[in-house]
Amino acid sequence: MIEPRANTPHCESPLLTAFLDYLQAECGLSANTRKAYRRDLRRFFDHLRHSGVTEPSAIQPMHVEDFLRRLRRDGLSASSASRALAAVRTFCRYLAAERILPQDPSSVVDAPKKWHRLPTVMDHDSVRRLLGAPQDGQDTYAARDRALLTLLYATGMRASEAAQLALDDVNFNLGVVRVLGKGNKERIIPVAGEALEAMDRYIQTQRPQLARDRQTSRLFLSRTGRTLGREDIYQLVRKYVRRAALRGHVSPHTLRHSFATQLLGHGADLRSVQEMLGHADIATTQIYTHVDAARLKAVHKRFHPRG
Repeated sequence: MIEPRANTPHCESPLLTAFLDYLQAECGLSANTRKAYRRDLRRFFDHLRHSGVTEPSAIQPMHVEDFLRRLRRDGLSASSASRALAAVRTFCRYLAAERILPQDPSSVVDAPKKWHRLPTVMDHDSVRRLLGAPQDGQDTYAARDRALLTLLYATGMRASEAAQLALDDVNFNLGVVRVLGKGNKERIIPVAGEALEAMDRYIQTQRPQLARDRQTSRLFLSRTGRTLGREDIYQLVRKYVRRAALRGHVSPHTLRHSFATQLLGHGADLRSVQEMLGHADIATTQIYTHVDAARLKAVHKRFHPRG
């Protein structure tokens, strides 16, 4: 039964709870992905109730199509609507596998078309200013913050991946870092010397103070000794973006975009960049070739006499 909207996690629909457990145990989806699925499916359940659907076995393709139209009327972008549809599709496939539905009603519903917006990237000067923003004597945890910023740019890893790093994930002898990405897929990324030096300084001088008496293997720690979370990393980046007086919205993901664009711009092959970023589909990595092409066009227009 599709139950009334829950106001607290304790009132969650048993069906939704079972599905979220399935996403964790069988699909290996991250906590952030499961949180997004929960949010989208609660909205879908609300739509079904307003449509008079009280049992999941009564879901039809028209209900999914109407849900997408409702999302667009509510002002959601095509990318957000596509993400919600992905949650609904996974849920419907789960219902079909559990024989609650005879077949997947979402399989005949097309995803909304969306423009592929080019990601924002930083130039060399902006990166230099950002990485140099943490200052000894001015920032209590400058060594940690400098190591974190430098590592994000040197590897292109996600903020959530950096938050999960352990001490033994960094191999200083080989100059690589082991990252656990989406779907618990492990990958190895080379790390530049500057980032290794910054991390070594942090580990030798500041991390013991942060860890105190705690027995923790996490690399990046907060002032209380707990693991530095994804949201904490976003806040730290925003702090130093303001310090460096950088314009626009710069986040940890901007450093990831800049990492990929710089590699491709200097001749790296697409497959290698795909592997370092942890993309399952190379089409996701190809967006960075468009970014570099756009940069070249801008340079040509600015400097060519007939540009």
